[in-house]
Amino acid sequence: MRDTIHAELMMSFLVSEELSFRIPVELEYDPLDPYAVRLTFHLPGDTPVTWSFARDLLLDGLCAPTGDGDVRVSPASPGMLSDVFIRLQVGEERATFRASAAPLVAFLDRTDRLVPLGQELSFADFDGRLAEALDRILTKGPNAG
Repeated sequence: MRDTIHAELMMSFLVSEELSFRIPVELEYDPLDPYAVRLTFHLPGDTPVTWSFARDLLLDGLCAPTGDGDVRVSPASPGMLSDVFIRLQVGEERATFRASAAPLVAFLDRTDRLVPLGQELSFADFDGRLAEALDRILTKGPNAG
């Protein structure tokens, strides 16, 4: 099975309380990496930036604040399924995005139909990914990517 799920939506990049602008964001889910979702942000004038994080984090953040590391997701209005904040951080640098919950729910629903939540382990190709990583290291060296 290799049915990767893709979706695109517009998010607001919140530069400050007074300034925000809309950007396209691609969402991707690959059943060979069943625990993760990938979001690729297309900021004007910059190379697209991709973040990969737990599918559960995105799902849980629709209803309640979640995340204690570089990725935090929280509803804009607790108790209501309306908008969602996604906060990304690297060191001291932070970026906050606001998205409508509806397209995120639709995307997560499609991922759940492909790989049901709680059944990720039966879909993961850990052996294949390990063999691929070892092959890269053996043929190209430890810093091969």
